[in-house]
Amino acid sequence: MPSRDATTHWEGGLQSGKGSVTLDSSNAGQFPVSFPTRAGDPEGQTSPEELIAAAHSSCLAMNLSGVLEKENLTATSLDVSAEVTLGPDTEGFKISGIAITLRAEVAGVDAEKFKQLAETAKDTCPVSKALTGTTITLDASLV
Repeated sequence: MPSRDATTHWEGGLQSGKGSVTLDSSNAGQFPVSFPTRAGDPEGQTSPEELIAAAHSSCLAMNLSGVLEKENLTATSLDVSAEVTLGPDTEGFKISGIAITLRAEVAGVDAEKFKQLAETAKDTCPVSKALTGTTITLDASLV
């Protein structure tokens, strides 16, 4: 299986410093980062939490597609959002929670079975597995 990489260049201290993260594997872009925008208004900059949210939402959409296929189901559409929260910790900060919202259009499955399949997809998603040290909630429903 492949690995993916990104790099960050940082200059200065925590509060006054700034940096940029580059998505090296895909060459999809370079994005500015700073601590004040991480902990406050994003002002057009990304953050580690936003990048985790992007990774988690896309991973879960792909994983749920696979879980559905094992049940001979195919989604017409899946919309997944992940809200990653940064909070205080005894040693500074931590990711205090991830709230996932999933809305799907899937023919041939009832709401209860869909929720079960969505929970399975969340629990078996590689990004969820990597983030087992935080609370991950899932609000999943059919549209």
